[in-house]
Amino acid sequence: MLQIISVLGALAILGAYVANQFRLIGPSNMSYSAMNFIGSTVLTVIAVIEVQWGFILLEAVWALVSLWGIITLLRGGTDRGAH
Repeated sequence: MLQIISVLGALAILGAYVANQFRLIGPSNMSYSAMNFIGSTVLTVIAVIEVQWGFILLEAVWALVSLWGIITLLRGGTDRGAH
């Protein structure tokens, strides 16, 4: 079951990346940040369960950066770098 959940989390991140590459959405789009946040949060939880320290660091930072992007967008800002 964890494998299915982790694949869904990865697909959220990859979906945002692919959509960005095809210029369907970009880093200043709420969908982009939300997909990254959801996917990286899911993968962080799974990394914690499986005690994978490198992935905990990677995904937790990814989630925090994505959350910062969401907060920035909610405050009306659009000036942020790609994730």
